[in-house]
Amino acid sequence: MSKFGEKILKKINPLFPKQVHPFNLENNGEQTYAEWQYEKGEQTIKFYLDKYTTGEMFKDKKVLDFGCGGGGKSLYYASLGAEHVTGVDIVERYEKEAYDLADKLKLRDRFTFILGDATKLPFEDESFDVIIMNDFFEHVSRPEEALKEALRILKKGGRIYLNFPPYKHPFGMHLSDAINVPWVHLFFSETTCINVYKELMKDVPDGEERIKFRFSKDKNGKEYISYINKMSIKRFKNIIKTMDIHPIYIKYTPLRSIVAPLAKIPGLNEVFYKMVTCVIEK
Repeated sequence: MSKFGEKILKKINPLFPKQVHPFNLENNGEQTYAEWQYEKGEQTIKFYLDKYTTGEMFKDKKVLDFGCGGGGKSLYYASLGAEHVTGVDIVERYEKEAYDLADKLKLRDRFTFILGDATKLPFEDESFDVIIMNDFFEHVSRPEEALKEALRILKKGGRIYLNFPPYKHPFGMHLSDAINVPWVHLFFSETTCINVYKELMKDVPDGEERIKFRFSKDKNGKEYISYINKMSIKRFKNIIKTMDIHPIYIKYTPLRSIVAPLAKIPGLNEVFYKMVTCVIEK
């Protein structure tokens, strides 16, 4: 069945429009990942802007950006008036890219890249005014520990701005740099998606690197997508309930206004919501 599924997926994949993806833009020499992040900086905070101004979020604040990637979004926050932005990521090669862009934007004095584990950071208690968790919470392997660490290093009265797309979002599998089919993970097995992705990466210059970045093997040798933790709305609600966290703002944004009624139906909300937005104040 798996091989049959792979044939079907490979057949229908070209029928769907290709998604714009930063890894492909970088391969094509159009933009670095950091430059793409900076250009899209406002999109990383747009879900808060109907409630908070950028001044409230960043002006004269010490900011920590969890899962900063190439640092572009961190530098965007610095450009909005943050006193200093520290970006944290586990991917070593992003450091140079981040600092290169910081130099280009003349923001090096207000930006620091830290290579490290988000669940165990080298900062004193209450070190930051603001913590950004943009498209991070669906990736970290131990989300509860990361959130606990964020609360430790957040100043009293400080805020965590957290947003993520639920796993059942159309591209919640995070393979859209090669697989164009929306909701592919609802129609095909994880093994099928992995095998097709790997085949599509054969002629891509950094294909092997992307594969290593996204997939791992469990103790039984079965390959799985380790790049995401399959964070759902239900799991997120359970996490904040268990941790006795009471957000000061929370919003669930549907894919389109036309499907908003469907997003309110139990069991379908995971499919028709595109973003969970949450603000936590210490």
